[in-house]
Amino acid sequence: MSWVPAFKIGVWNAWILMLYLPLSQVIITLVDKAVGTAQVMKKMGYVPYGKKETRVYAASMVPLVLLFLYSIFLPLKLGTVWFYVGLATYLVGLAMLVTVMVNVASTPLGQPFVAGVYRYSRHPGYVSMFTIWVGVSVASASWLFLLLAVVNMGLVAFEAVAEERACLEVFGDEYRQYLNRTPRWIGIPKPK
Repeated sequence: MSWVPAFKIGVWNAWILMLYLPLSQVIITLVDKAVGTAQVMKKMGYVPYGKKETRVYAASMVPLVLLFLYSIFLPLKLGTVWFYVGLATYLVGLAMLVTVMVNVASTPLGQPFVAGVYRYSRHPGYVSMFTIWVGVSVASASWLFLLLAVVNMGLVAFEAVAEERACLEVFGDEYRQYLNRTPRWIGIPKPK
């Protein structure tokens, strides 16, 4: 991996792997129409952020935008071990993200997301995006891309706390039990 960023516009750059980001709304809408109730935005709800959380959310957008912009100029290391390992990691993350979308879409309106991959992580969407970004950083052999991903995830950790607080307010004891048995990021759930 290289500490010195590669800047070269090309067709076979990391932007190809990052297209899911601007297309995510379209993808979740299509998944929701296929397996859900076409109410995915209502299901995901609104998270009331405090002032600090609002600033952290805004700050988390900076590395996210930088990740996407940098991907335009970041060549993939085609034909190398870096590329194949990174592509495999990326595909695992993408499969996780699609699974998260299916879990969200198939959850009845007014119910918390606790089934499927939500049994292993309270925030599998964030875990899957981070896995995708690790895959892109390895496929392009870029430490800078990985550093931006880590910074973004550090900021997103604050958002996760706000989301959990909002879910506790809406779902009460049912969500509290879910919190007690399910790891925040990834792991084996505790028995009920």
